Amino acid sequence: MFLGTHTPRLDDKGRLILPARFREQLEAGVVVTRGQERCLYVFPVAEFGRVTEQLRQAPVTSKQARDYLRVFLSGASDEALDKQGRITVPAILRRYAGLDRDCAVIGAGQRVEIWDMKAWDNYLAEQEQIFAEQAEEVVPGLF
Repeated sequence: MFLGTHTPRLDDKGRLILPARFREQLEAGVVVTRGQERCLYVFPVAEFGRVTEQLRQAPVTSKQARDYLRVFLSGASDEALDKQGRITVPAILRRYAGLDRDCAVIGAGQRVEIWDMKAWDNYLAEQEQIFAEQAEEVVPGLF
């Protein structure tokens, strides 16, 4: 499981160092693709396979499912960690997520998310009050 928030910088070649604590789970390779809220999703290869298998279960007759699959899969890129634990983030995905230099890399359970730092700060500022108010509604009986 991926947890926590880390703040690496994107280098001039579009490479990003992934947190050391994530690397063992990602060493077999990753798939980077578009995520919601203009972040990027980083999946271990095996998890990406499970996700795409679930997505393939959606009916081809559903326009909403077709649209989602097109956006999700057309941005997907297989990447490998280099010896320093970096991945290259393709230019098209950097533009999609507005990545410039300062990034937030967050653990989101079964995936990692890459955010532009300002976008992440804004997202958190907007969501913190909602988070506090919705705990009981989202996961009844959790607390």
